[in-house]
Amino acid sequence: MARHQYRCPLRWADMDAFGHVNNVVFLRYLEEARIDFMFRLAPGEGSESFTGGSVVARHEIDYKLPLVHRHEPVLIESWVTRIGAASLTIRYEVKDEATEDRPETVYVRAETVVVPYNLAAGRPRRITAEERHFLEEYLDEPRSEAIAA
Repeated sequence: MARHQYRCPLRWADMDAFGHVNNVVFLRYLEEARIDFMFRLAPGEGSESFTGGSVVARHEIDYKLPLVHRHEPVLIESWVTRIGAASLTIRYEVKDEATEDRPETVYVRAETVVVPYNLAAGRPRRITAEERHFLEEYLDEPRSEAIAA
């Protein structure tokens, strides 16, 4: 199973009065990673995959540790845990990778349910065969424990 990796820069304005990245800002980080995953990495030149629109049906987020501003971007890994007929679930970890000097640090674990949407028709649509093929490369079984674990 592959994991999509997105390096997200931290902005000074992302911090709140308590000196760490505000909880709402993490949803923006997840959005950036999800858009990079679904649109920039869509299969094939001229492919229509993931270009017709999508809506977020649900977010679930577990804040593990505070993240403070620094110049290095934070790593967001994304993968798929479920592909249905007309929705998919993306799981994320917002983290710093392990180095020789420090262990891996996970700041956030989250999930998003995404529904492909036909903007012109104003209704959900089914996942295409091409989209399913692309998503299956990133498919991992969901863990039995909650994301808080």
